[in-house]
Amino acid sequence: MNKDFPRIITMLRKEKKFSQKQVAADLGISQALLSHYEKGIRQCSLDFVINVAEYYNVSCDFLLGRSPERSGATLNFDDIPEDNNEIPENLRGTSLVPMLNKKIICNSLAIIFDMLAKNKNKQLTSDVSNYLMLSVYKVFRTLYSANEENHQTMFSVNKGIYQGYCDSYMARYATKFQYATSKDSDSDSAASLKNTEYSTEILSQEYSNQSSSLLNLIQHAESKIRTRHK
Repeated sequence: MNKDFPRIITMLRKEKKFSQKQVAADLGISQALLSHYEKGIRQCSLDFVINVAEYYNVSCDFLLGRSPERSGATLNFDDIPEDNNEIPENLRGTSLVPMLNKKIICNSLAIIFDMLAKNKNKQLTSDVSNYLMLSVYKVFRTLYSANEENHQTMFSVNKGIYQGYCDSYMARYATKFQYATSKDSDSDSAASLKNTEYSTEILSQEYSNQSSSLLNLIQHAESKIRTRHK
């Protein structure tokens, strides 16, 4: 069985707030065997995968990490919502990958800023916003500066130092919002976030239009991270 299966069956059980004892009894196996499946110690049969999929009402592709969608659906370009679905004239007939990634990122950011809005904490919103703005600024200026004929007069920060400064300030803002939302923080800056429950099921229900983008972004990002660690 692949590496995703143990993590996902554990996640589904915890999302439902079921005990191992209860799930094991419902699936007709011992609690010890279920524990081994969740830890990835034992391999399970295909029949067990099907039984678990039916039990949690998800697809086998979702259980195996092949799709971030509980239904096992594959994300298509036309399925992703966007304020303006019109493809620019200069991009027609070219690869749709940049446009697809744009929609995925924009929809994921919509969820993030909705979470921040519900939190109603100006400092936390400011720190997250500054981090993201610096990231966009760095990427834009890097692409802009690839052509040496593009004048740097539109920027006030020297070309030789902007990347290092961006990295340092992004690290600063990341540290601030990570600490503010951690269990070690003794402030009330992110109290509502700490008490707000999220799961793949809740995200799909609350953000029916954008959740597919976020779940696909998570899957893509973690595939890159895991590749780096192989």
